[in-house]
Amino acid sequence: MNAIADLSADDSLQRLDALESLSRRLLDRARASGASQAEVSCSEDRGLSVNVRMGAVETVESTRDRSIGVTVYFGQRKGSASTADLREESLDATVAQACAIARYTEHDEAAGLADAALMATDFPDLDAWHPWALEADRAIDLALACESAGREFDSRIANSDGTSVGSGESISVYANSHGFFGRDRSTQHSIGCALIAGQGEDMQRDGWYSSALSHEGLEPPVAIGRHAAERTLARLSPRSVATGQYPVLFASEVARSLIGHLLGAVSGGALYRRASFLLDHAGKRIFPDWFAIDELPLLRGGLRSAAFDAEGVATREAPLVSRGVLQRYVLGSYSARKLGLQTTANAGGVHNLKVAANAGGFEEMVGGLSNGLLVTELMGQGVNPVTGDYSRGAAGFWVENGAIAYPVDGITVAGNLKDVFAGIEAVGRDVDPRSHIGCGSILVGRMTVAGGD
Repeated sequence: MNAIADLSADDSLQRLDALESLSRRLLDRARASGASQAEVSCSEDRGLSVNVRMGAVETVESTRDRSIGVTVYFGQRKGSASTADLREESLDATVAQACAIARYTEHDEAAGLADAALMATDFPDLDAWHPWALEADRAIDLALACESAGREFDSRIANSDGTSVGSGESISVYANSHGFFGRDRSTQHSIGCALIAGQGEDMQRDGWYSSALSHEGLEPPVAIGRHAAERTLARLSPRSVATGQYPVLFASEVARSLIGHLLGAVSGGALYRRASFLLDHAGKRIFPDWFAIDELPLLRGGLRSAAFDAEGVATREAPLVSRGVLQRYVLGSYSARKLGLQTTANAGGVHNLKVAANAGGFEEMVGGLSNGLLVTELMGQGVNPVTGDYSRGAAGFWVENGAIAYPVDGITVAGNLKDVFAGIEAVGRDVDPRSHIGCGSILVGRMTVAGGD
């Protein structure tokens, strides 16, 4: 399908107009029902996904979903209800149900819309809309080509765990009784392949995937399949390591999980529930003095770019960590009020994060590791958010004299996240582009590694 045909088939703006009109009607209904404040979230999602395995099609799925959520406030009593039904009687019933719930809930001092003065007024194009006119037959061809490239790469590739191709688009409108109406549309496309190498007890599984806002940003299917094969073969004949204290290098695809643990600990919900190991740490140093994280919500083409958060509050570039010091928490209006603070425009989560690098690429990071562990996979959920204790199953490679020596698995890496954060010695420039957390590989100077000895 050519570009002109694609453009003419794109009805997203008309559908956004319809959602905005629906939002206005629902707000009017809520106001007529006596609500002092109200907010409406409407979204539509469309998608296509296919899965193939061993050269055969396993699933083809086309999805179309709609969600309409209404929240009303009677003073500081809150009620919410949702529907996917556009019939007028269903919309009336949804508003009535939200109002009925609000009348029976307890008064909550922190409840209510975000402050009207904080609403976004500027809505730049953030380059997040790249629909792909992907037909099922074409998606199947791409998946088969990807899997074939991986299976044919080496005779030791004995099996496949499947290859998937997916394309999705989402449009949404958030509106509230302050008079705010925010519209958003975004796309997401992906190709992924998982392979199995070896025989019997020496079988190993690994893979690779590519994801992007635009299908033109995806890695070629053949390259994804071959990279999946290389990663899988590299894991054959793994060993364990002697239990001890070692430097640990987290590859970029797993390093971002450490930043995820930071985000969980500084989020408003964890803080006002006093369920965080970083209580009362705003303004305190928790990383080395060179370490920095910036939030960039207005980044064009960013995976989580947005002009406003889930409450309509205008987003803005702001440091999260500067010179190793935690600059702020991650708050929506409710958690901010519970803590006596102001929202940081993070209702619904953080936007694009950039973790500053102080070292080179992946090869340089490995070369700087005299003897230690390179982690490429983490397993399990062994993180205590209250104490910061960290213990997770891991697999990867043992590094000797700055070079990868052999694969390892069946090990555990452990420590306390406060010590892990303070012990970061380097962040690489090898940023994994598949996440809104822009982070390269991370070298921690010392962690406990428990092997199978």
